[in-house]
Amino acid sequence: MRIDVVTLFPDFMRQCAAVGVVGRAQQRELLQVETWNPRDFATDNYRTVDGRTCGGGPGMVMLIEPLRAALKAVREAAPEPVHVIYLSPQGARLTQDRVVSLAKMPRIALLCGRYEGVDERLLAHEVDEELSIGDYVLSGGELGAAVVIDAVGRLQDGALNDAQSAQQDSFSDGLLDCPHYTKPVHDALGDVPAVLLSGDHAAIRRWRLKQSLGRTWLRRPDLLARRNLDAESAVLLEEFRRDYLRHHEAAVADRGN
Repeated sequence: MRIDVVTLFPDFMRQCAAVGVVGRAQQRELLQVETWNPRDFATDNYRTVDGRTCGGGPGMVMLIEPLRAALKAVREAAPEPVHVIYLSPQGARLTQDRVVSLAKMPRIALLCGRYEGVDERLLAHEVDEELSIGDYVLSGGELGAAVVIDAVGRLQDGALNDAQSAQQDSFSDGLLDCPHYTKPVHDALGDVPAVLLSGDHAAIRRWRLKQSLGRTWLRRPDLLARRNLDAESAVLLEEFRRDYLRHHEAAVADRGN
């Protein structure tokens, strides 16, 4: 897969994509990340990429021409069609389902805005999709682009040393991930749950599903509202709820004594 990033900070984007799983994916030639600086496509001596907003008001807006020329160069750089994404707080919320879809594309391009944003006419004619990583405003699209690169890059076949890691991530099945433990088994902070040491794979699977369902109920009930639970999941979630309420009531009673 190839990802092209149009950004005023190409060094930052290259550094983000050079480490960890994404860096390894590039080393294994599973992923290619290229950067394009709009200033290289500006036509004046000052390499201008922004102008004052029409109608007055604070801030500057990124110009059409340097971005249009940069995207033209992106499209001509490789034969595969490219899906252009603008990182914007006004875009659709990025979800794991969308990440999975993007990871299957041969090429995407990430357009990083700055200042007050990008001229609306360019967005209307040159961009295929707008994505947001959350309901907040950043100084530019680079951090959002880094999130997309990491989320998409780690799903390339062979990027993770254990392919099952991606299958067990939060949101991969619409639920939050279960708790994880490692050595030591016994610690002042608590013990590893006995079921995880039992060697009973069916019991471990059931425990993990129960915890995943329970965490989602506690922290992201909206995810459960969109999900039709099968019979086993419904029983496990009810078990978790009973256990949680019983422990909560016991803790309240202890505080009262």
